Amino acid sequence: MQYIDQIFGYPIPLFFKNLIIGLIAVLLGVFIKFVIHKTFILLSRWWDSIIIKSTIKHLRRPVAIFIPLLLLNFSLTLMVMTPTFRLPLTKILEIALTVTFALILVRTINVLEDYFYLKYDLNKENNLKERKIRTQLQFVRKFIISLIILITVAIILLSFESMRKIGAGLLTGVGIGGIIIGFAAQKSLGNLLAGFQIAFTQPIRIDDVLIVEGEWGKVEEITLTYVVVNIWDQRRLILPITYFIEKPFQNWTRVSADLLGTVFLYLDYTIPIEPMRQELSRLLNANPLWDKRVNVVQVTDSTKDGAIEVRFLMSASNSSRAFDLRCHVREAMISFIQRNYPESLPKKRLEFEKQ
Repeated sequence: MQYIDQIFGYPIPLFFKNLIIGLIAVLLGVFIKFVIHKTFILLSRWWDSIIIKSTIKHLRRPVAIFIPLLLLNFSLTLMVMTPTFRLPLTKILEIALTVTFALILVRTINVLEDYFYLKYDLNKENNLKERKIRTQLQFVRKFIISLIILITVAIILLSFESMRKIGAGLLTGVGIGGIIIGFAAQKSLGNLLAGFQIAFTQPIRIDDVLIVEGEWGKVEEITLTYVVVNIWDQRRLILPITYFIEKPFQNWTRVSADLLGTVFLYLDYTIPIEPMRQELSRLLNANPLWDKRVNVVQVTDSTKDGAIEVRFLMSASNSSRAFDLRCHVREAMISFIQRNYPESLPKKRLEFEKQ
């Protein structure tokens, strides 16, 4: 057995010396991680910043793995071992460091996401700018994370001689193989390009109110390939992202969330219009859902059945408020007519001729 050092007169085998060097490197890494963590904890107490809090939340664990692995990798130069053991150990550490570093990059994106989500809060009343930024951020985040994963896998594959061709193909994405894959995945590539188009031209945004496939709902999530619409009854409508490029749909919050709401009542010709105007004004002024922009009563049509169509037009700051306001006005106006003008409710007229 070969010995390279002695402690208290006793020789230390190579295996144990290498083990001691590796253990010291790991413990030093744990200590450095501990100091960094405590420093950020103190900073978070002195400085109330979302960046610091989010850094502690997202980066604490991957950094706790990365720093000891990095120092362990450096310590290999101090160890004496045969190539049979050194090469596999070096390879394992390189792969572990690559994966951990990729995880740190992903978590760093999460830190930035937390910062921008706090800065651009969707809970504001007029959140058009926030919805624009959120839509772009969500798509860019998913794209960058996918790119990080792809490059990480390619780097790992490139580290193996037998897998280098596969790794190079994944990393460059050019040549005949790329062309063949492109033809085979035309729909996926079309979805990806459509995602870029939606993220930056923004026919839809996060939290937009849509009428799509006959359903009313809000855009809940935009991914690289599909869009999730949260329907009013809590169902989820999943649509390919190309749908919003190729087919028509209604976007009620494209320019602003302000919306006009209508209520139609069909009444007899004897109904007086002016009292209904006064009643509508009273109802709207007493209701906090009304945004004080539009208050109109109009006779918009007459029917062959001997009735007139009366339209009550009102406005609200968003579609949800407009819907609730319409329901309130409809119920209240029907009650008003029942109490004050019951003879003006719709009726059938029959004419008899004497013979």
